[in-house]
Amino acid sequence: QVQVVESGGGLVQAGGSLRLSCAASGSCSRIYAANWYRQAPGKQREFAAGITSSDNTNYAESVKGRFTISRDNAQNTVLLQMNILKHEDTAVYSCHALLGSWQWGQGTQVTVSS
Repeated sequence: QVQVVESGGGLVQAGGSLRLSCAASGSCSRIYAANWYRQAPGKQREFAAGITSSDNTNYAESVKGRFTISRDNAQNTVLLQMNILKHEDTAVYSCHALLGSWQWGQGTQVTVSS
């Protein structure tokens, strides 16, 4: 069974960087498109960044200029490079990826200390 798996979360100081990865495990399924969402404690899940099957990208205003979404075709992964992290970026980050159908990963925790 194909699963979406995120990795790369962790604890970082404000101003630091992290890179999240979204991969499809269990098969050679290609990730056609993907969106990263995040959910902070006590808040609703929100869109952070997305990449389409044509490699068009879009970002939430709150992360524009600091986050970059991209593909690593060799690894069949979608990456989210997060720079100049702020305390308010602390959240569980989840990948919603289009394989044969849209699937969610389990999420990865990102904690930014102020």
